[in-house]
Amino acid sequence: MGRLFGTDGVRGIANLELTGALAYKLGQAGAYVLTSETKHTPRILVGMDTRISGSMLESALVAGICSVGAEAICLGVIPTPAVAYLTRLYKADAGVVISASHNPYEFNGIKFFNANGYKLPDAIEEKIEAIVLDESYELPKPTGKELGFKSVIGTAVDDYVSYLKSTIDTDLSGMKIALDCANGAAFQAAPKTLRELGAEVLVINNNPDGVNINLNCGSTHMEELQKLVVESGADIGLAFDGDADRMLAVDEKGNIIDGDQIMAVIGLDLAKKGKLSKNTIVATVMSNLGFDIMAKREGISLVKTKVGDRYVLEEMLDKGYVLGGEQSGHIIFLEHNTTGDGLLTALQLLRVVKDSNKKPSELASVMQVLPQVLINAKVRNDNKHKYLEDEVIAKVCGELEAEFDGEGRVLIRPSGTEPLVRVMIEGKDQDYIRSRAEELARLIEERLG
Repeated sequence: MGRLFGTDGVRGIANLELTGALAYKLGQAGAYVLTSETKHTPRILVGMDTRISGSMLESALVAGICSVGAEAICLGVIPTPAVAYLTRLYKADAGVVISASHNPYEFNGIKFFNANGYKLPDAIEEKIEAIVLDESYELPKPTGKELGFKSVIGTAVDDYVSYLKSTIDTDLSGMKIALDCANGAAFQAAPKTLRELGAEVLVINNNPDGVNINLNCGSTHMEELQKLVVESGADIGLAFDGDADRMLAVDEKGNIIDGDQIMAVIGLDLAKKGKLSKNTIVATVMSNLGFDIMAKREGISLVKTKVGDRYVLEEMLDKGYVLGGEQSGHIIFLEHNTTGDGLLTALQLLRVVKDSNKKPSELASVMQVLPQVLINAKVRNDNKHKYLEDEVIAKVCGELEAEFDGEGRVLIRPSGTEPLVRVMIEGKDQDYIRSRAEELARLIEERLG
Protein backbone atom coordinates (compact mmCIF):
# COMPACT_ATOMS: atom_id res chain seq x y z
CA MET A 1 0.00 0.00 0.00
CA GLY A 2 1.43 3.38 -0.98
CA ARG A 3 1.29 5.91 1.84
CA LEU A 4 -1.08 8.86 1.49
CA PHE A 5 0.19 10.74 4.52
CA GLY A 6 3.57 12.47 4.50
CA THR A 7 5.16 14.22 7.44
CA ASP A 8 2.37 16.82 7.49
CA GLY A 9 -0.85 15.35 6.15
CA VAL A 10 -1.84 14.41 2.59
CA ARG A 11 -0.40 16.72 -0.07
CA GLY A 12 -0.32 17.00 -3.84
CA ILE A 13 -1.25 19.12 -6.84
CA ALA A 14 -4.92 19.98 -6.41
CA ASN A 15 -7.31 18.22 -8.82
CA LEU A 16 -4.48 16.06 -10.18
CA GLU A 17 -3.05 14.23 -7.15
CA LEU A 18 -5.29 15.62 -4.42
CA THR A 19 -8.63 15.27 -6.19
CA GLY A 20 -12.16 16.00 -5.04
CA ALA A 21 -12.79 12.25 -4.97
CA LEU A 22 -9.82 11.69 -2.66
CA ALA A 23 -10.90 14.57 -0.41
CA TYR A 24 -14.38 13.00 -0.17
CA LYS A 25 -12.89 9.64 0.86
CA LEU A 26 -10.57 11.31 3.36
CA GLY A 27 -13.56 13.13 4.85
CA GLN A 28 -15.43 9.85 5.22
CA ALA A 29 -12.51 7.85 6.59
CA GLY A 30 -11.21 10.60 8.86
CA ALA A 31 -14.63 11.28 10.34
CA TYR A 32 -15.24 7.57 10.89
CA VAL A 33 -11.86 6.82 12.51
CA LEU A 34 -11.71 9.92 14.69
CA THR A 35 -15.29 9.81 15.96
CA SER A 36 -16.21 6.12 16.04
CA GLU A 37 -16.23 6.08 19.87
CA THR A 38 -18.59 9.03 20.26
CA LYS A 39 -22.15 8.51 21.47
CA HIS A 40 -23.42 11.75 19.90
CA THR A 41 -23.47 13.28 16.43
CA PRO A 42 -19.75 13.88 15.81
CA ARG A 43 -18.68 17.49 15.22
CA ILE A 44 -15.66 18.17 12.96
CA LEU A 45 -14.17 21.61 12.32
CA VAL A 46 -12.97 22.44 8.79
CA GLY A 47 -10.62 25.35 8.10
CA MET A 48 -8.55 26.31 5.05
CA ASP A 49 -5.99 28.74 3.67
CA THR A 50 -6.49 31.04 0.67
CA ARG A 51 -5.68 28.71 -2.26
CA ILE A 52 -8.04 28.70 -5.24
CA SER A 53 -8.54 24.95 -4.80
CA GLY A 54 -9.71 25.35 -1.21
CA SER A 55 -13.39 25.74 -2.08
CA MET A 56 -13.44 22.61 -4.26
CA LEU A 57 -11.69 20.49 -1.66
CA GLU A 58 -13.78 21.89 1.20
CA SER A 59 -17.00 20.93 -0.62
CA ALA A 60 -15.77 17.39 -1.23
CA LEU A 61 -14.36 16.96 2.28
CA VAL A 62 -17.57 18.24 3.88
CA ALA A 63 -19.65 15.88 1.73
CA GLY A 64 -17.53 12.96 2.93
CA ILE A 65 -17.87 13.99 6.56
CA CYS A 66 -21.64 14.38 6.29
CA SER A 67 -22.03 11.05 4.45
CA VAL A 68 -20.99 9.10 7.57
CA GLY A 69 -23.34 11.02 9.85
CA ALA A 70 -21.06 13.74 11.22
CA GLU A 71 -21.56 17.50 11.41
CA ALA A 72 -19.00 19.52 9.40
CA ILE A 73 -18.46 22.94 10.98
CA CYS A 74 -16.86 25.29 8.44
CA LEU A 75 -14.59 28.04 9.78
CA GLY A 76 -13.54 29.55 6.44
CA VAL A 77 -10.04 30.94 5.92
CA ILE A 78 -8.09 30.61 9.16
CA PRO A 79 -4.55 29.66 10.31
CA THR A 80 -3.79 26.00 10.88
CA PRO A 81 -2.98 26.47 14.59
CA ALA A 82 -6.33 28.22 15.05
CA VAL A 83 -8.09 24.99 14.06
CA ALA A 84 -6.02 23.09 16.65
CA TYR A 85 -7.03 25.59 19.34
CA LEU A 86 -10.68 25.97 18.30
CA THR A 87 -11.17 22.19 18.22
CA ARG A 88 -10.62 22.31 21.97
CA LEU A 89 -12.51 25.56 22.55
CA TYR A 90 -15.62 24.40 20.68
CA LYS A 91 -15.35 20.89 22.17
CA ALA A 92 -15.35 19.38 18.67
CA ASP A 93 -14.42 15.75 18.07
CA ALA A 94 -11.78 16.54 15.43
CA GLY A 95 -10.43 19.29 13.18
CA VAL A 96 -9.33 19.31 9.54
CA VAL A 97 -7.22 21.89 7.70
CA ILE A 98 -7.08 22.27 3.92
CA SER A 99 -3.65 23.74 3.25
CA ALA A 100 -0.24 23.02 1.73
CA SER A 101 1.55 25.37 4.12
CA HIS A 102 4.55 27.05 2.42
CA ASN A 103 4.13 25.25 -0.94
CA PRO A 104 3.07 27.07 -4.17
CA TYR A 105 -0.62 27.69 -4.81
CA GLU A 106 -1.20 24.76 -7.19
CA PHE A 107 -0.54 22.35 -4.31
CA ASN A 108 -2.96 21.70 -1.49
CA GLY A 109 -3.19 19.35 1.45
CA ILE A 110 -5.46 17.88 4.10
CA LYS A 111 -4.35 17.35 7.68
CA PHE A 112 -6.30 16.23 10.72
CA PHE A 113 -6.24 17.12 14.41
CA ASN A 114 -7.77 14.94 17.12
CA ALA A 115 -10.18 16.23 19.77
CA ASN A 116 -7.24 17.50 21.86
CA GLY A 117 -5.78 19.53 18.98
CA TYR A 118 -2.84 17.23 18.23
CA LYS A 119 -1.77 15.98 14.82
CA LEU A 120 -2.47 12.29 14.34
CA PRO A 121 -0.02 9.52 15.27
CA ASP A 122 1.13 7.16 12.51
CA ALA A 123 -1.19 4.34 13.62
CA ILE A 124 -4.32 6.49 13.18
CA GLU A 125 -3.15 7.84 9.82
CA GLU A 126 -2.50 4.27 8.66
CA LYS A 127 -6.03 3.28 9.67
CA ILE A 128 -7.45 6.17 7.60
CA GLU A 129 -5.21 5.16 4.68
CA ALA A 130 -6.41 1.55 4.88
CA ILE A 131 -10.03 2.68 4.58
CA VAL A 132 -9.29 5.01 1.64
CA LEU A 133 -6.91 2.79 -0.31
CA ASP A 134 -7.92 -0.76 0.60
CA GLU A 135 -11.60 -0.19 1.40
CA SER A 136 -10.83 -2.39 4.40
CA TYR A 137 -13.76 -1.18 6.52
CA GLU A 138 -17.48 -1.08 5.88
CA LEU A 139 -18.34 2.56 6.47
CA PRO A 140 -21.76 3.52 7.84
CA LYS A 141 -24.29 4.77 5.28
CA PRO A 142 -26.86 6.70 7.31
CA THR A 143 -30.05 7.93 5.69
CA GLY A 144 -32.87 10.24 6.66
CA LYS A 145 -32.36 12.21 9.84
CA GLU A 146 -29.18 10.25 10.63
CA LEU A 147 -27.30 12.00 7.82
CA GLY A 148 -24.66 14.55 8.78
CA PHE A 149 -24.97 18.22 7.93
CA LYS A 150 -22.91 21.36 7.41
CA SER A 151 -22.88 24.40 9.69
CA VAL A 152 -20.82 27.60 9.73
CA ILE A 153 -19.18 29.51 12.59
CA GLY A 154 -18.63 33.14 11.64
CA THR A 155 -16.69 34.14 14.78
CA ALA A 156 -13.74 31.75 14.39
CA VAL A 157 -11.13 34.42 13.60
CA ASP A 158 -12.38 36.65 16.44
CA ASP A 159 -12.33 33.75 18.92
CA TYR A 160 -8.77 32.85 17.91
CA VAL A 161 -7.59 36.48 18.14
CA SER A 162 -9.14 36.82 21.61
CA TYR A 163 -7.24 33.76 22.72
CA LEU A 164 -3.93 34.99 21.26
CA LYS A 165 -4.27 38.32 23.05
CA SER A 166 -4.78 36.50 26.35
CA THR A 167 -1.39 34.74 26.05
CA ILE A 168 0.62 37.91 26.76
CA ASP A 169 0.23 40.63 29.36
CA THR A 170 1.95 43.28 27.27
CA ASP A 171 0.68 46.44 25.62
CA LEU A 172 2.26 46.90 22.19
CA SER A 173 1.50 50.63 22.01
CA GLY A 174 4.40 52.63 20.62
CA MET A 175 5.68 49.74 18.49
CA LYS A 176 5.76 49.99 14.69
CA ILE A 177 5.50 46.48 13.26
CA ALA A 178 5.85 45.45 9.60
CA LEU A 179 3.85 42.34 8.66
CA ASP A 180 4.08 39.99 5.68
CA CYS A 181 1.00 37.76 5.64
CA ALA A 182 2.14 35.70 2.59
CA ASN A 183 -1.31 36.28 1.03
CA GLY A 184 -2.28 33.36 3.20
CA ALA A 185 -4.33 32.28 6.17
CA ALA A 186 -3.05 35.00 8.55
CA PHE A 187 -4.21 37.88 6.35
CA GLN A 188 -7.08 38.77 8.71
CA ALA A 189 -5.96 37.43 12.10
CA ALA A 190 -2.41 38.85 12.19
CA PRO A 191 -3.12 42.57 11.57
CA LYS A 192 -6.23 42.39 13.76
CA THR A 193 -4.35 40.88 16.71
CA LEU A 194 -1.49 43.36 16.66
CA ARG A 195 -3.70 46.40 16.16
CA GLU A 196 -5.97 45.38 19.02
CA LEU A 197 -2.86 45.12 21.23
CA GLY A 198 -2.03 48.74 20.37
CA ALA A 199 0.69 48.42 17.72
CA GLU A 200 1.06 50.52 14.59
CA VAL A 201 0.95 47.92 11.81
CA LEU A 202 2.27 48.14 8.24
CA VAL A 203 0.98 45.19 6.22
CA ILE A 204 2.12 43.71 2.91
CA ASN A 205 0.91 40.65 1.01
CA ASN A 206 -2.51 40.50 2.65
CA ASN A 207 -4.64 40.58 -0.52
CA PRO A 208 -5.08 36.91 -1.40
CA ASP A 209 -6.52 36.13 -4.82
CA GLY A 210 -6.25 32.34 -4.72
CA VAL A 211 -3.01 32.10 -6.68
CA ASN A 212 -0.61 34.52 -4.93
CA ILE A 213 -0.19 32.62 -1.65
CA ASN A 214 3.56 32.31 -0.83
CA LEU A 215 4.42 33.94 -4.17
CA ASN A 216 7.75 35.71 -3.55
CA CYS A 217 6.53 36.62 -0.09
CA GLY A 218 6.11 35.33 3.44
CA SER A 219 8.64 33.44 5.54
CA THR A 220 10.23 31.73 2.51
CA HIS A 221 10.90 35.03 0.66
CA MET A 222 11.84 37.75 3.14
CA GLU A 223 13.41 40.37 0.85
CA GLU A 224 10.35 42.63 0.53
CA LEU A 225 9.77 42.65 4.28
CA GLN A 226 13.45 43.39 4.99
CA LYS A 227 13.25 46.40 2.68
CA LEU A 228 9.99 47.62 4.25
CA VAL A 229 11.39 47.43 7.79
CA VAL A 230 14.45 49.52 6.89
CA GLU A 231 12.61 52.09 4.74
CA SER A 232 9.72 52.59 7.18
CA GLY A 233 11.83 52.64 10.34
CA ALA A 234 9.79 49.80 11.82
CA ASP A 235 10.88 48.30 15.14
CA ILE A 236 10.55 44.75 13.80
CA GLY A 237 9.17 42.75 10.87
CA LEU A 238 7.19 39.51 11.08
CA ALA A 239 6.67 37.05 8.20
CA PHE A 240 4.28 34.09 8.15
CA ASP A 241 3.95 31.18 5.76
CA GLY A 242 0.76 30.24 3.89
CA ASP A 243 -1.03 28.56 6.78
CA ALA A 244 0.64 30.67 9.51
CA ASP A 245 2.02 27.78 11.54
CA ARG A 246 5.51 29.29 11.28
CA MET A 247 7.02 32.76 11.60
CA LEU A 248 10.39 34.38 10.98
CA ALA A 249 11.33 37.90 12.05
CA VAL A 250 13.39 40.81 10.73
CA ASP A 251 15.30 43.09 13.12
CA GLU A 252 15.27 46.88 12.89
CA LYS A 253 18.39 46.78 10.68
CA GLY A 254 16.77 44.46 8.13
CA ASN A 255 18.51 41.25 9.23
CA ILE A 256 16.58 37.98 9.40
CA ILE A 257 16.01 36.43 12.84
CA ASP A 258 15.54 32.71 12.24
CA GLY A 259 13.73 30.09 14.31
CA ASP A 260 16.83 29.11 16.29
CA GLN A 261 17.43 32.73 17.29
CA ILE A 262 13.76 33.23 18.16
CA MET A 263 13.87 30.17 20.45
CA ALA A 264 17.11 31.44 21.99
CA VAL A 265 15.62 34.87 22.77
CA ILE A 266 12.35 33.54 24.17
CA GLY A 267 13.96 30.55 25.90
CA LEU A 268 16.42 32.76 27.80
CA ASP A 269 13.58 35.04 28.87
CA LEU A 270 11.51 32.07 30.10
CA ALA A 271 14.55 30.67 31.91
CA LYS A 272 15.14 33.95 33.77
CA LYS A 273 11.52 33.85 34.93
CA GLY A 274 11.73 30.19 35.97
CA LYS A 275 9.21 29.20 33.28
CA LEU A 276 11.46 27.09 31.04
CA SER A 277 10.61 23.54 32.10
CA LYS A 278 13.76 21.56 33.06
CA ASN A 279 15.74 24.50 31.63
CA THR A 280 15.51 22.74 28.26
CA ILE A 281 14.71 23.69 24.65
CA VAL A 282 13.94 21.01 22.04
CA ALA A 283 15.44 21.56 18.58
CA THR A 284 16.34 19.37 15.59
CA VAL A 285 19.64 18.07 14.24
CA MET A 286 19.52 20.83 11.60
CA SER A 287 19.60 23.63 14.18
CA ASN A 288 22.61 25.88 13.87
CA LEU A 289 25.71 25.11 15.92
CA GLY A 290 25.51 28.68 17.21
CA PHE A 291 22.41 27.55 19.13
CA ASP A 292 24.46 24.87 20.91
CA ILE A 293 27.23 27.34 21.73
CA MET A 294 24.69 29.84 23.14
CA ALA A 295 22.93 27.15 25.19
CA LYS A 296 26.19 25.88 26.70
CA ARG A 297 27.29 29.42 27.59
CA GLU A 298 23.92 30.31 29.16
CA GLY A 299 23.47 27.04 31.06
CA ILE A 300 20.50 25.84 28.96
CA SER A 301 20.05 22.21 27.90
CA LEU A 302 19.40 21.58 24.22
CA VAL A 303 17.74 18.32 23.17
CA LYS A 304 17.91 17.38 19.46
CA THR A 305 15.38 15.33 17.47
CA LYS A 306 15.04 14.23 13.86
CA VAL A 307 13.91 16.91 11.41
CA GLY A 308 10.15 17.47 11.59
CA ASP A 309 7.86 19.22 14.05
CA ARG A 310 6.11 15.95 14.93
CA TYR A 311 9.37 14.62 16.40
CA VAL A 312 9.91 17.85 18.34
CA LEU A 313 6.38 17.60 19.74
CA GLU A 314 6.78 13.92 20.65
CA GLU A 315 9.91 14.72 22.66
CA MET A 316 8.22 17.66 24.38
CA LEU A 317 5.18 15.61 25.38
CA ASP A 318 7.30 12.65 26.48
CA LYS A 319 9.62 14.66 28.73
CA GLY A 320 7.40 17.57 29.78
CA TYR A 321 9.26 20.35 27.94
CA VAL A 322 7.42 23.58 27.06
CA LEU A 323 9.47 25.10 24.21
CA GLY A 324 10.69 23.49 21.01
CA GLY A 325 10.88 24.04 17.29
CA GLU A 326 12.78 24.29 14.06
CA GLN A 327 15.10 26.75 12.33
CA SER A 328 12.30 27.37 9.79
CA GLY A 329 10.27 29.20 12.45
CA HIS A 330 7.89 26.34 13.28
CA ILE A 331 7.88 26.79 17.07
CA ILE A 332 5.72 25.06 19.68
CA PHE A 333 4.73 26.63 23.00
CA LEU A 334 3.01 23.76 24.77
CA GLU A 335 1.71 26.03 27.52
CA HIS A 336 -0.47 27.73 24.92
CA ASN A 337 -1.06 25.48 21.89
CA THR A 338 -0.59 21.92 20.65
CA THR A 339 1.16 22.71 17.37
CA GLY A 340 3.44 25.31 15.82
CA ASP A 341 1.71 28.71 15.81
CA GLY A 342 3.23 31.63 13.90
CA LEU A 343 1.09 34.33 15.48
CA LEU A 344 1.62 32.97 18.98
CA THR A 345 5.38 32.91 18.31
CA ALA A 346 5.21 36.51 17.08
CA LEU A 347 3.47 37.64 20.26
CA GLN A 348 5.95 35.84 22.51
CA LEU A 349 8.83 37.52 20.68
CA LEU A 350 7.15 40.94 20.77
CA ARG A 351 6.55 40.52 24.51
CA VAL A 352 10.28 40.02 25.11
CA VAL A 353 11.20 42.97 22.85
CA LYS A 354 8.75 45.33 24.57
CA ASP A 355 9.34 44.21 28.15
CA SER A 356 13.14 44.18 27.83
CA ASN A 357 13.22 47.59 26.14
CA LYS A 358 15.93 46.21 23.85
CA LYS A 359 16.11 46.27 20.08
CA PRO A 360 15.52 42.95 18.26
CA SER A 361 19.10 43.01 16.90
CA GLU A 362 20.51 43.23 20.44
CA LEU A 363 18.32 40.38 21.67
CA ALA A 364 19.14 38.16 18.67
CA SER A 365 22.89 38.77 19.08
CA VAL A 366 22.86 36.40 22.06
CA MET A 367 23.33 33.71 19.41
CA GLN A 368 25.87 33.88 16.58
CA VAL A 369 24.53 32.10 13.50
CA LEU A 370 27.47 30.16 12.09
CA PRO A 371 27.67 29.70 8.31
CA GLN A 372 26.14 26.46 7.03
CA VAL A 373 26.93 24.81 3.70
CA LEU A 374 24.75 22.02 2.30
CA ILE A 375 25.99 19.89 -0.62
CA ASN A 376 24.14 16.93 -2.16
CA ALA A 377 26.14 13.82 -3.03
CA LYS A 378 24.54 11.60 -5.70
CA VAL A 379 24.70 7.94 -4.70
CA ARG A 380 22.99 4.66 -5.58
CA ASN A 381 19.66 4.45 -3.78
CA ASP A 382 20.60 1.20 -2.03
CA ASN A 383 23.82 2.82 -0.77
CA LYS A 384 22.48 6.01 0.75
CA HIS A 385 22.31 4.58 4.29
CA LYS A 386 25.78 3.00 4.15
CA TYR A 387 27.94 6.08 4.72
CA LEU A 388 28.35 5.20 8.41
CA GLU A 389 29.72 1.76 7.51
CA ASP A 390 32.39 3.11 5.15
CA GLU A 391 35.66 3.38 7.08
CA VAL A 392 37.18 6.01 4.76
CA ILE A 393 34.14 8.32 5.00
CA ALA A 394 33.94 7.81 8.78
CA LYS A 395 37.66 8.60 9.16
CA VAL A 396 37.40 11.88 7.20
CA CYS A 397 34.32 12.93 9.19
CA GLY A 398 36.10 12.19 12.46
CA GLU A 399 39.16 14.20 11.38
CA LEU A 400 36.94 17.18 10.45
CA GLU A 401 35.09 17.09 13.79
CA ALA A 402 38.43 16.96 15.65
CA GLU A 403 39.74 19.89 13.59
CA PHE A 404 36.66 22.03 14.36
CA ASP A 405 36.98 21.24 18.10
CA GLY A 406 33.46 22.36 19.00
CA GLU A 407 33.48 25.39 16.67
CA GLY A 408 32.11 23.51 13.68
CA ARG A 409 30.37 20.25 12.88
CA VAL A 410 29.66 17.76 10.14
CA LEU A 411 26.14 16.36 9.62
CA ILE A 412 25.44 13.70 6.98
CA ARG A 413 21.94 12.40 6.34
CA PRO A 414 20.29 10.49 3.50
CA SER A 415 17.44 12.07 1.56
CA GLY A 416 14.08 10.52 2.33
CA THR A 417 12.88 10.73 -1.28
CA GLU A 418 15.90 10.89 -3.62
CA PRO A 419 19.15 8.92 -4.23
CA LEU A 420 21.15 11.58 -2.40
CA VAL A 421 23.23 11.94 0.74
CA ARG A 422 23.13 15.47 2.12
CA VAL A 423 26.43 16.80 3.50
CA MET A 424 26.07 19.77 5.85
CA ILE A 425 29.11 21.45 7.41
CA GLU A 426 29.03 24.39 9.81
CA GLY A 427 31.93 26.56 10.85
CA LYS A 428 33.18 30.10 11.14
CA ASP A 429 34.78 30.44 7.67
CA GLN A 430 32.23 30.14 4.85
CA ASP A 431 34.76 29.56 2.04
CA TYR A 432 36.69 26.95 4.01
CA ILE A 433 33.65 24.90 5.02
CA ARG A 434 32.31 25.02 1.46
CA SER A 435 35.53 23.55 0.08
CA ARG A 436 35.56 20.84 2.77
CA ALA A 437 31.87 20.02 2.14
CA GLU A 438 32.52 19.69 -1.60
CA GLU A 439 35.51 17.41 -0.89
CA LEU A 440 33.44 15.21 1.41
CA ALA A 441 30.55 15.06 -1.08
CA ARG A 442 32.95 13.98 -3.84
CA LEU A 443 34.38 11.28 -1.56
CA ILE A 444 30.89 9.96 -0.77
CA GLU A 445 30.01 9.87 -4.49
CA GLU A 446 33.23 7.97 -5.25
CA ARG A 447 32.65 5.45 -2.47
CA LEU A 448 28.86 5.00 -2.72
CA GLY A 449 27.85 6.28 -6.17
